[in-house]
Amino acid sequence: MSPSLPLAHELWFVHDPPPGDWSFLVEPLTLAYLAGALALVALVRALAHVRDGVDVPRLARLAPWLPFAIRLHVGVSLIGLLSGGTYLAPSLALPHSLAGWLLGLLAAVTAVSLIAGYRARAAAALLIASGPIGMLVFGVWPIVQRVDLLGLAAFLLITGPGRWSADEERGATDEPTVLKLGRAVWALRVCVGSALIAVALAEKLANPALAQRFLEAQSVQLNVLQALGMPVGDLEFVRIAGAVEVLFGLLLISGALPQAIVLAAGIPFNLTLYFFGTIELLGHLPVYGAMLVLLVFGSHPELRPYCGRLLPPRGSSLERSPIAPAASVGAGGVS
Repeated sequence: MSPSLPLAHELWFVHDPPPGDWSFLVEPLTLAYLAGALALVALVRALAHVRDGVDVPRLARLAPWLPFAIRLHVGVSLIGLLSGGTYLAPSLALPHSLAGWLLGLLAAVTAVSLIAGYRARAAAALLIASGPIGMLVFGVWPIVQRVDLLGLAAFLLITGPGRWSADEERGATDEPTVLKLGRAVWALRVCVGSALIAVALAEKLANPALAQRFLEAQSVQLNVLQALGMPVGDLEFVRIAGAVEVLFGLLLISGALPQAIVLAAGIPFNLTLYFFGTIELLGHLPVYGAMLVLLVFGSHPELRPYCGRLLPPRGSSLERSPIAPAASVGAGGVS
């Protein structure tokens, strides 16, 4: 097991969460761990100035199909959650009311439209609009924790539905340009990284009792540091796990060394599937989509520089051209 297994969402499995405790966040040791996370992010950005990654042509050739992949990640997640009677997250049970039916219908229309790629930009805009609408039913903070979906919706709003879409078949969309892909990956990584940080606060660093209750309810020992014989209690383990989740969120926002970030974050995010199954898969599909984008873009010599930009790119006239055809991405870069 990995020390980061509690990256699973506690609120998805604890149905009567205790009240938060923000004082835990400002304890000196918690602040020290968070300062360490910031230092590691700064180190990663410094290393990226030396070398920001390697070209992987087989992965780079997938870049034109990423809007299609993101459409599927979002659509399947929404349909799967809706089939369980939930909205945007496994913990947001749709109420048996007019508002609940309207939110369910909104999610269904958005999901089908995205999967088919029919009027996909309108569906992405509808998904963005569903956030404030959902806040009227569930409150602000639960929806903020799903801001990762906002990032994927913004990605599709900027790039369009891409290949293998109904919009492409009817000539209603163009191939995304390098500049559009650069802006799209910026919006995606900022939103997904922010979602990880928000969840770390809501479920660990600002509510340690929730995380402890989650650990105690499991049939396996998730405090692996204690299982390895280290004198680390559950509360201290929650502090460490929360800081690790904040670290991953900051790394995604930074975007430096995207290939290394995906490989590091992918291990704990995939291990949780073994223990928590379908609920974890459906809830984390947007994060998997974001990691796929960073892995592919990080392997493409023309797109990799966009992954680490701290501000949205403006671009030159050259960058407004479509991405190089897949066949032209070879071992030596883009010809």
